[in-house]
Amino acid sequence: MDLIIEFNSSAFKHGITEAAIRNAIINAVVYDDVWDETEDKHLLLGFDNSGVLLEIMYNVIDEQSINVFHAMKCRRIYYHLLST
Repeated sequence: MDLIIEFNSSAFKHGITEAAIRNAIINAVVYDDVWDETEDKHLLLGFDNSGVLLEIMYNVIDEQSINVFHAMKCRRIYYHLLST
């Protein structure tokens, strides 16, 4: 079963393309819930099609679907997650 990915326009604010976001999701190396359990906001770190590490933030719609609302080159504040 394929994951259905929806995009808010804000996901493209930093110039990351849909293809790059999809590739980062497929090649995710870290999944983390950076907010408390009451908020449906999730973070993943993954590599785009050029090998650039991206941070992707998304909401879960259901078991098959997510909504990406943020994507950009990974900031240093998340590098520590790579070693966990």
